Amino acid sequence: MVLDYQNRLEQLEQYFKEQNFSIAMIAAPANVFYFTGFNSDPHERFMALVWDGQTEGFTLFVPALDKEIAKNDSFVERIVSIADEEDPYSILKNNVGADIKKIGLEMKETSMFKHRNLSSAFPEASYDDIQPFINKLRLKKSRPEVTYLQEAVDIIEKVLGEGIKKVKPGMTEVELAAELEYLMKKFGAEGPSFSTIVLSGEKAALPHGVPGDREFRNGDFLLIDFGVKTKNGYCSDTTRTFVIGEATEKQKEIYNTVLESNQAGINAVQAGKPLKSFDLAARNVIDKSGYGEYFNNRVGHGLGIDVHEEPSIHGKNEQLAVEGLFFTIEPGIYIPGYGGVRIEDEVFINEKGEVEVLTSFPRELRVL
Repeated sequence: MVLDYQNRLEQLEQYFKEQNFSIAMIAAPANVFYFTGFNSDPHERFMALVWDGQTEGFTLFVPALDKEIAKNDSFVERIVSIADEEDPYSILKNNVGADIKKIGLEMKETSMFKHRNLSSAFPEASYDDIQPFINKLRLKKSRPEVTYLQEAVDIIEKVLGEGIKKVKPGMTEVELAAELEYLMKKFGAEGPSFSTIVLSGEKAALPHGVPGDREFRNGDFLLIDFGVKTKNGYCSDTTRTFVIGEATEKQKEIYNTVLESNQAGINAVQAGKPLKSFDLAARNVIDKSGYGEYFNNRVGHGLGIDVHEEPSIHGKNEQLAVEGLFFTIEPGIYIPGYGGVRIEDEVFINEKGEVEVLTSFPRELRVL
């Protein structure tokens, strides 16, 4: 399956021309990957896709150790490698010239260190933020991208199905997290898309808690929030909550409230509606149940190459939903000192403006 890098670069170039940039520099690894197909974490080294307004061409600057991979993977053919002992800003200046008046940058990606070096190389330059335009391009997912996202969902659901077979009283959160991350690679993932969350008992009330040495006990909630990044570069993010041993009536009530909320959020998804309506539909269920004070986060977020992308699905987002949006629906109830439940699914607004649910792992309460 081929992604349309040519079209992405043409849209990018048209925008850069309209903004009268001398040069524009894309440095976030996820954005470099989106426009070139080259996926790499340069760590502290310099890496950037640079558009030159004079030549109207793109050049990919990469660390020397990534040169061969970039040549093989990058849609952009002009590649400049930079050795560890070389000054990347001098090499950039030698390639684009010194007479630079206006530079397009991703402001969130640009550290004070990078800014200082750019200012030294191009002392007359001003700067504009190109991140909003890039976010707009990445916001809508193509059908080939959805195919890659479905692959990531399929792997994580296979991992979950196998992983929960290992759950037993006395096992620790960190032990299960390690088993799950082993299964990710066994089933073909590049690795986890974020640090795997496994929380039991009262710790399940911590939405982004960290697995520790707490041992599983009968009667515990067990919350598992995890995802994979595939070798095609796309992420999944799924949460399911279980009960170990036997569920109490209160646990069933809380769980079924979150399940109803999750379904209400999914049912609300449709092109043309404000994004806030998806959050409010899910939130209203929890509010009416009397647990509203225990649901204090947004109901979802976009994902794709990054595990958190636009759009943000919260109760004040007036942006209208459009075809191509891909995001999570993940309501929860988190009661301090008691425990919590989250059910998270991934949804896509398809070409008809209707919701497609990519996750298929059963959502009904399961006792392990």
